[in-house]
Amino acid sequence: MRGLRDGDGLYAGPIVDAHHHFWDLSLDRHPWLRGQTDPMLARDCLPADYLRETEGYDIVASVHVEANWDPADPLGEIAWLDGLERPAGIAARYVAYADLASPSIEALLETFAAHGRVAGVRQILSWHPDPAKSSMPDRHRMADPAWRRGLAVLDRLGLTFDMLISPWQVDDALKLARDFPGIRIALNHCGSPFDRGAEGMAQWSAGLRRLADAPNVVLKVSDLVAYDPDWTEASLRHVLRTCLDEFGPGRCMLASDHPVVTRFASFRQTYESFRTAYADLGDGELLDMFAANAARFYRIPGIPLEESPNS
Repeated sequence: MRGLRDGDGLYAGPIVDAHHHFWDLSLDRHPWLRGQTDPMLARDCLPADYLRETEGYDIVASVHVEANWDPADPLGEIAWLDGLERPAGIAARYVAYADLASPSIEALLETFAAHGRVAGVRQILSWHPDPAKSSMPDRHRMADPAWRRGLAVLDRLGLTFDMLISPWQVDDALKLARDFPGIRIALNHCGSPFDRGAEGMAQWSAGLRRLADAPNVVLKVSDLVAYDPDWTEASLRHVLRTCLDEFGPGRCMLASDHPVVTRFASFRQTYESFRTAYADLGDGELLDMFAANAARFYRIPGIPLEESPNS
């Protein structure tokens, strides 16, 4: 396969960024960004900003993941995204927000399924023993019958589910994946290695190994620095190689989590870490991880899948 590597032997082929966000602070539709003091978050992120940060990389497509827009108006984010001027391929697919326990969930999901760009939904479920680090107060939301009824609608409509959980929720997540084998599930942000101590990292990697037993789960290798703000190349490489070891190149898709990742690392630093950590893989494996796996999972047309041995 020609053109997939540069002169240093590193991947230089097409990229599908499987996870990023846009927002416009002037709209005041993202409650978590109100009064934001982090300089990397207290600014707009629109297509022009994303394109500037990704210059030099062959971004052929990307996936916009819900950015905690006002949860009372999930269709508002979709309409706003539709109105953004951007090159073809950028935000080619959307992962929308949905509260799966809502009594009106079926109508909302049917609207999403009829939209040309909505591939699936995400509802952040991450729970931590420290309430200050939890996004969801209910550790066992995935076991709730009402919530599961909403997930069953996803199954019927063929929508994907982006799952953001913590290592303390692996049991529930694995049961969910096995109970709904028809739903394609993307485990976000490397499975959230919160605890960077030896015991915590062992718990995290063991959780990945267990979740990899569910064939309908794929791993989104994204925002490596969210749980490792004082990162080194060695600490990033450990996470990257563990993700690869547990899920394999056919079930990992790479993503930036831009602009959230820029709190601790740039887009360039993120993708250079990918390129160096995976330089020993074959060309077809690299194409899968950098582009083809995401294109297949989110059903993005026009990506050169024909060169992938796993197509």
